[in-house]
This record gives sequence, C-alpha cells and structure tokens, in this order.
Amino acid sequence: MSNPSAEPRERSLLSRLADLSQRLALSLDLDRTLRQVARMIAESMNAEASAVFLLDDSGEHLVCRACSGPVDIEGLTLRPDEGLVGRAISRQQCEIVRDALADPDFAGNRWGDMAGFRPRSVLSAPLLTAQGPIGALQVLNKCCGSLFDDEDVDALRVLAAPTALAINHARLAAQVVQQDRLKKELGMARRLQRSLLPKRRRGSFPLRALNFPAREISGDFYDFFELPDGRIAFAVGDVAGKGLDAAFVMVRCASLLRWAGKEGLAPGQWLARVNDELGEAIAPGMFVCAVAGYYDPWSHRLHWSSAGFPPLLRMARHGEQQRYEADGPPLGILPGMRFDEQRVALDGASMYLFSDGLTDVRGADGQLLGLDGVAASIAAMRDLPVEARLRALVAGLRQMTVTDDTTLMVIEGGEPLWLRHRFPACAKALHGMRHALDAALQRQHVDDALRASLVLAVDEACANVIRHAYGPDCKGEIELCVSQADGGIRLVIVDDAPPVDPSRVRPRDLDECRPGGLGVCFIDALMDDWRLTPLLGGGNRLQMFKRWPLQT
Repeated sequence: MSNPSAEPRERSLLSRLADLSQRLALSLDLDRTLRQVARMIAESMNAEASAVFLLDDSGEHLVCRACSGPVDIEGLTLRPDEGLVGRAISRQQCEIVRDALADPDFAGNRWGDMAGFRPRSVLSAPLLTAQGPIGALQVLNKCCGSLFDDEDVDALRVLAAPTALAINHARLAAQVVQQDRLKKELGMARRLQRSLLPKRRRGSFPLRALNFPAREISGDFYDFFELPDGRIAFAVGDVAGKGLDAAFVMVRCASLLRWAGKEGLAPGQWLARVNDELGEAIAPGMFVCAVAGYYDPWSHRLHWSSAGFPPLLRMARHGEQQRYEADGPPLGILPGMRFDEQRVALDGASMYLFSDGLTDVRGADGQLLGLDGVAASIAAMRDLPVEARLRALVAGLRQMTVTDDTTLMVIEGGEPLWLRHRFPACAKALHGMRHALDAALQRQHVDDALRASLVLAVDEACANVIRHAYGPDCKGEIELCVSQADGGIRLVIVDDAPPVDPSRVRPRDLDECRPGGLGVCFIDALMDDWRLTPLLGGGNRLQMFKRWPLQT
C-alpha cells in the first residue's frame, strides 16, 4: 500500500528536477550556471545555505565556486579528501550529518567562522560524470528548523545528477569558446608573423628563404632588405620555445633586427644593439639564436655575425664545403655582450643559413639528420638552380618528421669574378695591382687598347682613394673586383675609409687652371658609366662599367 504523504513530495521533487534541468540546459556560461545551481539547490531543498564545490584542473584542490545563503565562502579551498564534501567525493555517495559541529570531518567550522553562521544538519552529494567525480553539492540547515532526513538524501542525489551534467556541459561550452578564441588569436598571430616576412623575390635576386612552423605559429623568422648603398641586409632568428610566447618574442626580435639593420651598423654592433634592447623586453629564461649581416652583390662578399646560431655552410659549385662557426651567446641573456664578425667571398659559391630545426629533423629510421646530413642533402642538389634546389629540399623535409620550427636561407654568390685583389692603401702597392689587373684582362682576351684604358682608369681611381679618402696616414686596404657584366666589364673598388660625399667627386672643367680633379676626368672619359657610393657604417664603393662584347 503506497504512502499518500510521499506522493506530493515526489511530485514536488519531479517538478523541481524538471525546472532545474530546463533552466540549466539553457546556460552555457559556467560561472552563471554555478550561481544558478547554488540558488536553485537551496530553494529545492528548503535549505538556509548551499554551496557548489568543484575540483580544479589539476585535481589537487577542491574549490567553492558558488554559494547561496547568509554567508559567502566562494573561493574556499580544501583538499580533495578534506571536509564533508571531500568525504562525499571519496566515497562517491551522499553523506548526511545531523550534527555538523560534532563531526570530525567538518572542515574546521569554516562555515561558522563567517558571519556568525552556525551549521547544524548538513547534506553532501558528489557530482559524478562518466569520467569520474567533478565536485560536490552541499546544503546546510533546513529552514523549518528540523534536521535533514533520508528523503532529503534521496532528493539531493536526484538533483545532483542533472547538475553534474549541466556543469559538464557548461565546461565543454566554455572550452569550445576558449578554443575558438584561441584559434582566432593564433590566426591573427600567424598573419602578423607572415606579414613580417619579406616578399618573395624572383629573378636574379641572390637571396631565397623558406620557413616551416612546427605548430600553428613559428618561433623562427627571417628577413632581408636592400640598403641605400646597394648591399642586402639579412637576418635569421630562432626563438627558444614554441607557442604564443615564442611568437611574441619572435615579432619583437624581428622588428628590432630590421630597425637596427637599417642603420648599416657593422654586424657585431648590429647584434649587440638588438641584444641590449631585447634583454629589457623578454621574460627571464627566453632567448634568441640569430645571425645577421650583409651581402654585397657587387663584390660577392659576405659579412656577418652570429649569436648562438648553428654553423653557416658554404657550398662551392664543385662540391667543396666549408663551415663557419661562432661562439657568440644567444640574444637576450646578458646585456653588454660583444659579437665577433666574419667575412668571406662567395664567388660562385652558395651560403646556407639554417635554424637547428633543420638538423633536428628525423628520417624514417628515427635518426636525427644532423649537420652532416644537411650538408649531404645540399651537396646532392648543388647542380640544380636555386629555386629547384629549394623545392627539392622542401620535398625531402615533407618525407621526414619535423619536430621544431625550421628556417633555411640561401645566398647565391653569382658568377665567379675575373679578379679579386686586395692590397694595402699605399702608392707602392699600385704596381702589383696594375699587374694583377692586366693579367686578369689578358686571360679574358681583352684587346690591348681597352686593357690599357681599364688599367689606367683603375690606377687613377685607386690613387685618388689613397690620396683623398685615406689621407697621409694611408692606413687601410683597398679591394678590386672585376667581373663580366651585362654587355660589358664591371670594375668595383671598395675601401673602408671615411665616407666621401659623391657630390664633391666630379670631373672639373679642363679650362680651369688649378691642380687636382684630373683622375676623375680620366675615369669619366674612359668609362661608359661610373658611380661612387658611400657605405652605411663606413667605407666607399666605386663602380665602373665599360661596354665590351663577350668574347667566345
């Protein structure tokens, strides 16, 4: 025979359960859901106070996320096995305590420490999901003054089931929102990174580069840009770490490298400037391995400095390899660091700059590619044009396991020079220069008359550099580079003397009765074109061109 008095209670519970489920199903905001849960549970159980405790992401702390009633314990943190809620979670069953203050598991009377609230009867129910418990509900003191009974235990257990589902649903919704926000942020970061990379250059431009992020965004970067003096500045960087933090440091460092590189500082000074600025802007423990320098397409000379970057690899066309290592520390660790500089003439060779992501690539056998493996791969493709070479390297990478951001830059040295002659900036050295130039022109079958004109023009130009650029001290060197150019012969003279104002170097009117200026007159008369360019950071470059059909 059924208990008539139980039927209204069951109907009331079912009504409260339906109302709770409907209202919670419409909530996707976790904090709002928890506040609703605390209020509705207190109302449904006719309790003076209620609280919702959830385990944090680590599972090591039980935190009160919402409460209802005359006290506010939001933020109260317990161990997962502490207190009456911890006991309910550990046992995964509802717990009833008719005298809370007498129970040894009551968490230090922490409810009673606030606002003078005195707990009497307490119910605790675990919040269970398929993945395990996520927290617990707790209600305190029936409003009528009586104690909780077994029917109240059943009621709270019934209410806990949809509550756990609603909280789990809200958590998943919050994760989706967070993932969507993160996806948008990653997209913005990726677009920002790509905007910092230089536009791809085709044709005869001597630099090529590529970048492979290991994740959505990269901690690697590269840059190159032309300076007003005709040199090409370049930089490659590898930020320690991955993810958004590395990406933000990458953006900062790339911007600093471009800013400082525009000044034409010597590579060592360039990196030193960036190192000091970067050290003030990044978090401790983060650093950047980088290489930066200049390539002169007229002299085929490369000038660079390295900060903790892997060795640079020079590959000649006939297969000879040379590695250039540097001991400079990474950027951003210590202020006031100095960075050594290195120079090399490419003359038909190629220089490869790559982050350690390339050497850390793993083949099908699980073995690291390493520096020797990279060198062997490059050597096998050295006869291919640069674009085809890069495509082949990319195809090879895609068949391997890439575990880190990877960046590769190639600097093409152009056709070998007819002559590269470096000599002291003094009059005595001019005889040797004239002999070396004449011999180089003879090897290219330049006729006697043109050969004599070219030797005279170069001799006058070098004499002017010694006399006017270096001055009486004559401390320094001059480099002469001679090569085949489009439809003629290009002669380039480079010095490291103080920059000269090109407007002051012009042929004078021969009717003027004054000494000086005749060397420029000779150059102007003998050459089809010439240009003097002061170099950023010091030095000058004189380019002279003479039309001459290529001899076969």
